[in-house]
Amino acid sequence: MNIGPWQFHPPVTTKTQPSDTVPVFLAPMAGITDRPFRQLCRTMGAAQAISEMVTSKPELMNSLKTRARLNHDGEASPIAVQILGTEAQQMAQAAQFNVQNGADIIDINMGCPAKKVCNVLAGSALLKDESLVQTILSSVVQAVSVPVTLKIRTGWDIEHINAVTIAQIAEQSGIQALTIHGRTRACGYSGEAEYDTIKTVKQQVSIPIIANGDINSAEKARHVLQYTGADAIMIGRAAVPTPWIFADINHFLATGVHLAEPSLQTKSDIILGLLNELYSFYGELHGVRIARKHLNAAIKPLPEGELFWKKISRISNAQQQLSMTKLFFDSLIEF
Repeated sequence: MNIGPWQFHPPVTTKTQPSDTVPVFLAPMAGITDRPFRQLCRTMGAAQAISEMVTSKPELMNSLKTRARLNHDGEASPIAVQILGTEAQQMAQAAQFNVQNGADIIDINMGCPAKKVCNVLAGSALLKDESLVQTILSSVVQAVSVPVTLKIRTGWDIEHINAVTIAQIAEQSGIQALTIHGRTRACGYSGEAEYDTIKTVKQQVSIPIIANGDINSAEKARHVLQYTGADAIMIGRAAVPTPWIFADINHFLATGVHLAEPSLQTKSDIILGLLNELYSFYGELHGVRIARKHLNAAIKPLPEGELFWKKISRISNAQQQLSMTKLFFDSLIEF
């Protein structure tokens, strides 16, 4: 699959790969897909890892949070940055700013369902105003020389599913790939994602379509690909507790069999490595806080994980957090 000059493909695991082997992307997730986690998922087999959404408001472009989100030091190209906003001129300027700071691809967020985003008519709230969607997309595409992509939901609510119309607007505006989450804004993350709309969109436009929503296993990935005909898939929440999911999906699509489940030692090495990267990236105080999100997701499903989480969730010292996590894994390995 190509986005502009960039070609995306999964790692080669066999000499001959079947036709349903496609790139697997990491979804942008606020507070999760920072540089350390993006780099980890790339090493685990993600073909692309898009940044956390960054604001288009000029007065916030130099805030500490935004600067951290725009830190791509050491990341492999292509670097994809997702921007968020409601004003076409600001979005165009934000795209230019990010390209000047190293972005190879600009992704536009029209899919976030969070209330604080939709309350200012950004994210998936924009799907209500198709003319504004066209204005924003055209403005951003014309403002930069790099490819521009778009992420949306199927519509505002069940009564207003307009993904096909938005996709056609996107194609006409010069958008070079479209990611669709199989829920409406009103659904949030409740219920189950549906893929009929993604399938229909794929049949109506010629730009690459990336399917997203509830893809949490290799079998589900294969089903979604075969059902929708999508050109790629995107993994979001399932990657947080199991970043090795990318390797398993890549292998399963290529061979029809799963990779072996990572050993506890391997999981320990991955998680401890991520903690160290977070401390280095954010500093101790903030790094410990960010690390809690990943520890919560990764540890709770393990034996005695709930009990251990209650202990470590109150820790504010990096070295103590790291050593306690190591001891926890060591105890499981020895058992």
